Amino acid sequence: MSESHLGLPADIRACLFDLDGVLTSTASVHAAAWKEAFDEFLHEHDASAAPFDIDRDYPAYVDGKPRRDGVRDFLASRGIELPEGADDDAPDAHTVSGIGNRKQGLLLEVVKRDGVQPYPGAVRFLEAARDAGLRRAVVSSSENCQAFVEAAGIEDLLEVRVDGVSVREQGLHGKPAPDTFLAAAQELGVPAAQAAVFEDALAGVEAGRAGHFGFVVGVDRAHQADALKEHGASVVVNDIGDLL
Repeated sequence: MSESHLGLPADIRACLFDLDGVLTSTASVHAAAWKEAFDEFLHEHDASAAPFDIDRDYPAYVDGKPRRDGVRDFLASRGIELPEGADDDAPDAHTVSGIGNRKQGLLLEVVKRDGVQPYPGAVRFLEAARDAGLRRAVVSSSENCQAFVEAAGIEDLLEVRVDGVSVREQGLHGKPAPDTFLAAAQELGVPAAQAAVFEDALAGVEAGRAGHFGFVVGVDRAHQADALKEHGASVVVNDIGDLL
């Protein structure tokens, strides 16, 4: 398989980037917000419950998934089932929506205070992909994707956005289903076999494999290189800038 100067197979025509942990350093902010939201609930539900473990629970149950899916999957790991609730549930409500809304509020507080920083290597890769004529999309489970892309100053380097809003409005299945990546490739007019997926989450590389994309780049931000390969990554790097 011949490679382009971007470290990708020569027949790749489009790059589909996850946001958190691939283009921007907001994954740690998400993880911290999840921990606070879950720990508050767990303490109220059962004071003896072990707290949310960022190193173990975040990548296993939450990372890369739509917000409600993450809530359900983590609670299921603790044998807890809650009612779904409504979109406007209060942040202290003991429902799937309530916990998700609590996490959302905490996340926005941190982003408003600290801003959003893109990875320098990611910016270099985006610029190189643009200059090479490759199509470019951001594919995120977050409903905050547009705000984060704008805050990070990388909006002009991306052509298409498929995010948590798209999932809700179009009825797409979230990662690890391939729907969001397939939707982005379709919008760019490129078949999956000629598109590369860039992901740091296990659910995301699973989605890349499930969608039969031409190449799946695993970005190892959580010291899980072997797991990324097992879940579908064609190659694993510490930063997408390493491909240049």
